[in-house]
Amino acid sequence: MITRVAVVPHPPLLVPELTVRPDPDTARLRDACTAAASSLTDVAHSWVAIGADASGPRELGPDTRGTFGGYGVDVPVSLRDGSTADVEPDLPLPALVAGWLRGRGGAQAVRTELLAADTPVAWCRDEGARLVRETGADPSALLVLADGTNCADERSPHAPDPRAPGFDERLRDALATADARTLLDLEPSVAADLGLTGRAALQVAAGVLQASGIGWDAELLLSARPFGVTYHVAVWTARS
Repeated sequence: MITRVAVVPHPPLLVPELTVRPDPDTARLRDACTAAASSLTDVAHSWVAIGADASGPRELGPDTRGTFGGYGVDVPVSLRDGSTADVEPDLPLPALVAGWLRGRGGAQAVRTELLAADTPVAWCRDEGARLVRETGADPSALLVLADGTNCADERSPHAPDPRAPGFDERLRDALATADARTLLDLEPSVAADLGLTGRAALQVAAGVLQASGIGWDAELLLSARPFGVTYHVAVWTARS
């Protein structure tokens, strides 16, 4: 049974080797993501991770290895301790960050599922329910990889969209309260317009909450927009 969920963004700047110079905002984000990942290991040493990517749907087994070389520095990662599989040079960013956080959080392995960014809401909800059934009675941990919007202000990489700040606030509040209904109500077309490619992963997490049939405590570790892209970090824990 999934008893803890960590929601984190997946920008390459989390990896210190990929940053040009130390930055306090980046350090706070990195620390929050590391804390969220470490909290998963308190529950289980093997995780399931959910993200979204153009290559989805696909599943990456724990023997998978990759590198951040495509982002400027050859920082290797693996989804399992001790894997000797060939390195995949084009491993999608959510999987790379899942592997990197696995190492930071002290987990043994992370099986990673990547969805298509346009996966329908109902399918996401049902996938969350499937994960609840699949994990059985033993405590399990879920890592959810999703950035916020990328067009909220003048620093953003895309032209500002007046819908973005309100959308980010709505998402932040839902993560801070483990509000499955609000997450499932996120409109796929609006999320796509605003650069929220991880919308599908968030709605799988909402499906987990609904299917679990229990209450959840939520903690928002960080909500910030350091470089024009909004990042939220949250941890949900099932009530015993």
